[in-house]
Amino acid sequence: MEDFEKIIENDIVIETINLVRSTYKEAGELKKILEDDIEKGYQKIIIDLSECDFIDSTFLGVLVYSLKKIASIGGEIKIVKSDSILKTLMARLGTLDIFNVYDTIEDAVRSFEYNEISNHYMGKSYYQTNQ
Repeated sequence: MEDFEKIIENDIVIETINLVRSTYKEAGELKKILEDDIEKGYQKIIIDLSECDFIDSTFLGVLVYSLKKIASIGGEIKIVKSDSILKTLMARLGTLDIFNVYDTIEDAVRSFEYNEISNHYMGKSYYQTNQ
């Protein structure tokens, strides 16, 4: 199993992190992966952290950096979390509050289907019409 796996479902990119510990050693690779997704024009990205028991500040920094970058073009990153990640992120000054967080990949995908564009980082929430 690869450390990072990508699935593209319609216009949604699902990046699965298959690491128990996500640290500075892997942060650079994740940054390249997410920058590539954004440069290819993807605006809907789900990062599945459900296998992670720990992420360090460098890895978290890449997530925040990527959220800022995609938000600037009207996109969004959603996180699928594990319970231990939830505790880690909340302990780090409420960092989780800037992400839309879901319990499962299915929940995160479904949230895009409602056509709601919600970006906690930019402080915006509105509905897109299908015209």
